Amino acid sequence: MSDEAAQLTAIRQQIMWRRLIAVVEEQAQVMIRTAFSTTVREAGYLSAGVFDCAGRMLAQAVTGTPGHVNAMSESVGHFLRKFPAATMRPGDHYITNDPWLGTGHLHDFTVVTPAFRNGVMIGLFANTAHVIDVGGLGMGAEARSVFEEGLFIPIVRCFEQGRPSEIFFDILRAGTRLPVELEGDIYSLCACNDAGARRLNQMLDEFGLDGLEPLADFIFESSLRATEAAIAAVPQGTYRARINSDGYEAPISLAATLQVDEGSITVDFAGTSAPSSRGINVPAAYTRAYACFGIKIVIAPDIPNNWASLQPFRMVIPDDCILNAPHPRPVAVRHVIGQLLPDLMMGCLHQAIPGRVAAEGSSCLWNPPLRGGALVSGHDADAAQPNHAPLPDFEVITFNSGGTGARPGLDGLDATAFPSGVRTMPVEITETVAPIVFWRKELRPDSGGAGRMRGGLGQIIEIGARDDQEFACNAIFDRIDNAPRGRDGGHDGAAGRVGLVSGAALRAKGLQIIPRGERLRLDLPGGGGMGDPALRDPAHVAADVHDGMVTREAARLVYKVAIDPSGAVDPDETSSLRSMIEGDRAP
Repeated sequence: MSDEAAQLTAIRQQIMWRRLIAVVEEQAQVMIRTAFSTTVREAGYLSAGVFDCAGRMLAQAVTGTPGHVNAMSESVGHFLRKFPAATMRPGDHYITNDPWLGTGHLHDFTVVTPAFRNGVMIGLFANTAHVIDVGGLGMGAEARSVFEEGLFIPIVRCFEQGRPSEIFFDILRAGTRLPVELEGDIYSLCACNDAGARRLNQMLDEFGLDGLEPLADFIFESSLRATEAAIAAVPQGTYRARINSDGYEAPISLAATLQVDEGSITVDFAGTSAPSSRGINVPAAYTRAYACFGIKIVIAPDIPNNWASLQPFRMVIPDDCILNAPHPRPVAVRHVIGQLLPDLMMGCLHQAIPGRVAAEGSSCLWNPPLRGGALVSGHDADAAQPNHAPLPDFEVITFNSGGTGARPGLDGLDATAFPSGVRTMPVEITETVAPIVFWRKELRPDSGGAGRMRGGLGQIIEIGARDDQEFACNAIFDRIDNAPRGRDGGHDGAAGRVGLVSGAALRAKGLQIIPRGERLRLDLPGGGGMGDPALRDPAHVAADVHDGMVTREAARLVYKVAIDPSGAVDPDETSSLRSMIEGDRAP
């Protein structure tokens, strides 16, 4: 083949690769448009991807979360072991929410669907979505085993050659507080895979292909070569870090030793705390998912995510640690621990390539599951309040985020979900599907860690039930006793707080009643700062004060910037404040 022909072939393959990514993105968008749960249609808490017939992920949708996508990349292999490709037929759909074969907890349903072309199977589509309710104790940390956490579905066929399994759907509907929503979500998951298969066939028609094998070879070879080259640019060596979580019954410590070799990176989690008796444990697949993500976004952020680009990252997870929880440990809120892992990975990589790593952020989502009506008080209790119409039964979850850590050369992002990437749910949507009122939702001043680059701000959120009636919050929060840490002289972000508007403190984890006449108040953490705050541009400090992100007092005491009554920087007093610091630093 001539050089010109080889170049044209490479261009054609690259175009097909991009088209394949567009196919799975459309797959994800179909789910968003058809889902019943607000977690999917409003927050984008999902993943979608296409796999070859051996179960290797070829492409993933941009829409989605790392915990779903990277864990789902392992899931398809489990499906094929239960139902070999030779047994699959057009119109079949397979499903599970097994935390150890799926994406980490019972609230995530994974659906795998074979794709056919002219009667021959050419690949598989898979997706995962987070649903609101699967029965049991609900999404919280209080269970002592996975059996208490809800409906457990092994890998089974939910549609056979286009026909729904009535036995499966009968069991599904009987096991949840929200049967219409859950059944609708399963139909949505199956529909989005079907949409992906149709679009894939249209793509193959356009390019005159019978299957995915030549394109898969190109994708895998290119991705592996590019990832190995990115690893080669990182100084070889051994790097260690540790990060702490509030835990449940006791604090949790996560430890990592990251070894950079030629063409591969190995992470050993020896030294990490033992499993918990409560539902904050993490299945190994979810650990690998977020650890790989934390490394990849630093060293190879532009390389598409697929089976080959994940191969150079290897995880050694001891059997006796919280990051490798065995069945039947409770795992409902595994994200509280698991979403700290990218910060842990960046703590290691900061020692090797400090100019590419952010400070710590709020990390795990602050997504309070809220419950009310007879699910909390009982019908008799509601009837005893003649002046108020009883609350209808409801179970709802809303996604909120604190601040991300400051970045080299850039401030952190305010109220932004990292590493999960889910969208904040509009309060109006939550208020339309449940008798909940958001009385306050605003950025939290001074919560971003001070630094040359400031950490992102957290939020203050106040939530009440209609007519100030009683409701419950299944608290699943962290970063209260362990605030996000700054880097390179940057200050820590503000720690989180959970309480009532009246001032009473609540526990960070566990089901708690918000009494009649009270409201839940959440103070979300801010991200850590980066660099000495006294080196921050005074004009940026003044802009922060003007925007309400930093108070005048903090500007003076922490950043050593004086703001005059007009809101402008007082140059003389600022110079004096900063010269005093230089004097203190002198030997």
